[in-house]
Amino acid sequence: MASVERRVVVVTGASAGLGRAIAQAFAREGASIGLFARNRERLEATKLEVEQLGGKALVLVGDVADAQRVEDAAEEVEREFGPIDVWVNNAMTSVFSPFNQMTPEEFRRVTEVTYLGAVHGTMAALKRMLPRNRGKVIQVGSALSDRSIPLQSAYCGAKHGMRGFTDSIRCELIHEKSRVHITMVQLPAMNTPQFDWVESRLPNRPQPVPPIYQPEVAADAIVWASHHRRREIYVGLPTVKAMWGNKFIRGLLDVYLGRTGYKSQQTDEPERPDRPANLWQTVPGPYTAHGRFDARSKGVSPQVWLSEHKWGVAALLAGSAVFTAALCSARRRR
Repeated sequence: MASVERRVVVVTGASAGLGRAIAQAFAREGASIGLFARNRERLEATKLEVEQLGGKALVLVGDVADAQRVEDAAEEVEREFGPIDVWVNNAMTSVFSPFNQMTPEEFRRVTEVTYLGAVHGTMAALKRMLPRNRGKVIQVGSALSDRSIPLQSAYCGAKHGMRGFTDSIRCELIHEKSRVHITMVQLPAMNTPQFDWVESRLPNRPQPVPPIYQPEVAADAIVWASHHRRREIYVGLPTVKAMWGNKFIRGLLDVYLGRTGYKSQQTDEPERPDRPANLWQTVPGPYTAHGRFDARSKGVSPQVWLSEHKWGVAALLAGSAVFTAALCSARRRR
């Protein structure tokens, strides 16, 4: 347990939402965690939670779109805690808007944070992990990295990009016979505060596309991924359905989402025109891991358990099939 408890982890986007839940989950293992985000006040609150849960924390204020700041943060973590074992690229932003109403600056900003932020984090992590020939990079993906939806073209494009460059890096690691591992955890709709601060041109308040899951479901899957060498992990049955559906019925999904995707991403409550958004600067406030959808969110996912134990389940099913065949054969011989 000593080696597990002392792992050094970096989590980007750690001040609220899923990133904060990820930090809490690693803290329960006693990890030393670099907490990277723009809002110092919420990072300090996250640090306090991490320490109460048994971990250690270092506050790292910065923007993942700034490659040099990400590199400097990695240096700070290694000076304070030692070699980084796990790097989690979680930071993101989005704009809820039809594409023809977005500005080039908005599209660029979403790309710089959600896609290039993960690129910068991966560069900083691999710079340190490759010479040591150990470590794990976890990309926090989405069902939208494969199946895009309307009103989030920049975010969907960024997640597709994340998946593309992750696959490329994986091939390079295999070529080099490196023990460094990179994995992507694909998520469903999550109950996080992003829907209270995301830039939006929608008439009503934005919401995650139901069904919605609590951030702890994904956070626990990410911690599990940090201990195992899986290429990719799907969290939640909706993610599995979206990924596989897009392989076989893309055209039908285009039509379905064209008809339903606008309404499913909005509540019935009108949006406040003066609501602050975090696209360009952090939004103040005591946001935590959870958003405003607790009453509608699932706290467990049987699918995640099956994904994590798929080889054991497969072996059990195979054993059951062999036993059944042997039993039927024995009865026939009688």
